[in-house]
Amino acid sequence: MLLTRTFDAPRDLVFRMWTEPEHVARWWGPDGFTIPVCALDVRVGGAIRIDMRAPDGTVYPMTGVYQEVSAPKRLVFQSAALDAEGRPLFEVLTVITFAEHGGRTTLTVAASVICSTAGAAPHLAGMEAGWTQQMHRLAAYLAQA
Repeated sequence: MLLTRTFDAPRDLVFRMWTEPEHVARWWGPDGFTIPVCALDVRVGGAIRIDMRAPDGTVYPMTGVYQEVSAPKRLVFQSAALDAEGRPLFEVLTVITFAEHGGRTTLTVAASVICSTAGAAPHLAGMEAGWTQQMHRLAAYLAQA
């Protein structure tokens, strides 16, 4: 999956929105989701833990590890969506690049599924739509910043 979106905000600000938990918790996830847990150790080898709560109350946990942090140009992390028993449903390698053009930032997200289980199919089917909604939420959040 490859998404590109240009935000009317400088690159340093957009990068901070991705690396500061208090900001990520405000826009991460599809429409209607909230983030009750957002712990980010933004350094190579640092852990990621984000729990997304759906409108029906179901919590979808994600864990991961940062593989590259090149502020404010690039983030690379590997993450796993977990099932109810805490086992990975699928793993994704996500590469995010931040390019500034005249005070605006073009963000490119490349997310590649590394491995998945049979139970992952419905989640993977909605991955692009979820990321698209998430980018809309980020744009709305940046407009308030």
